[in-house]
Amino acid sequence: MTLKRVVFIRSGETDWNRQGRQQGWVASPLNHLGYRQIERLAKFVRNIGMSALYSSDLKRAVQTAEVVAERLGYPVTYDIRLRERHIGHWQGMTLDEVRTWYGDEYAALLADVEDYQIPGGESRAEVKVRMLAAFGDIVAQAPGETVGIVSHTTNTRALLESLVPAQSDTTTMQLTNSSVTTIRRTDSAWEIVAADDVEHLEGLETHFVEEPEDKTS
Repeated sequence: MTLKRVVFIRSGETDWNRQGRQQGWVASPLNHLGYRQIERLAKFVRNIGMSALYSSDLKRAVQTAEVVAERLGYPVTYDIRLRERHIGHWQGMTLDEVRTWYGDEYAALLADVEDYQIPGGESRAEVKVRMLAAFGDIVAQAPGETVGIVSHTTNTRALLESLVPAQSDTTTMQLTNSSVTTIRRTDSAWEIVAADDVEHLEGLETHFVEEPEDKTS
């Protein structure tokens, strides 16, 4: 069976999301609101018809995937390649702190958004390579027409840039906590059919934290 639709799920809120701190690979757990968001999300995606669920192995993604999988009734496949961008010694900092304490590094990032490697971390280009590899394997092994991927912001945006470049402007695309972004295959190409959908969170807060590569200094 050919995979026709992929549903990208961003993990629920953590305390660091609320504080505007960069998480990278830190094992940040969901907070109380994050779990409430994911309970709503799980009810919503139950009706989408996903046949498999893949997830980053970072704690906030794992906790999100576990709740969703319980509703769906099948296990999660975890893949280290679906992790967020590793941001080295910027982890735990707000962007204002990064700009103040590591101004030269931040300027270097903005001068070369794709290839600048954050000290101790990754470049965006490296993230894109591993995400494309993971996505290719998911497409090849998908057991049905629709699958879900629980992941993060920077790495999902990087992947979408490659899959649907005409629709994925990373300077404006937001992926808020517990949001759903769906792409579908048309002939040999992919297109975004829903971006940052949070209708299932009516009445609950959700946040978007500025990412390092956002050109909004």
